[in-house]
Amino acid sequence: MHQSPRPSLASLEKKAHWLGLLLLASGLHIFEATIPSFGPWFKLGLANIITIIALATIGARAAASLAIARVVIGAFFIGTMFTPTFIISLIATIAATTTMLLAWRFIPHISLIGVSLLAAIAHMCSQFFVVEQFFIQQTALYYLLPPLLVLSCATGWLNGALATYITAQLNIRSR
Repeated sequence: MHQSPRPSLASLEKKAHWLGLLLLASGLHIFEATIPSFGPWFKLGLANIITIIALATIGARAAASLAIARVVIGAFFIGTMFTPTFIISLIATIAATTTMLLAWRFIPHISLIGVSLLAAIAHMCSQFFVVEQFFIQQTALYYLLPPLLVLSCATGWLNGALATYITAQLNIRSR
């Protein structure tokens, strides 16, 4: 009987850290679904704070898998799995996360606030694109985009600032 080698403590700690962040992001995603919206397809993006923290602390692959997993878990618990809301959310999350990862990788010295702002813009624009292409098919829909982009930038900045603060606190406490 062949026994596989035990995983290292560092590997287990990284997985536990990711799982803790996933649970927190999923909880925030579900909580945010209960908050009244400022407009169509607009939420505060609280769970994105956790994705940004994952990006800064455990890496791009972990952040991407966390973002997608929390949308799926959130949709399961909210009851929107495989609905238009889920499709819009999943595609927008993939677009925002891809933007986040590319910015983190290719823009030298970008801050977490900058990453969050770009992700917020990508998320909002991709939602409008998906809704217009697959559900409503009215270009007049884009008249709603500018004011919602302003709100997205405000929450993107705030979420990035919170992620920066939390990440700094995690780094201080881990020393």
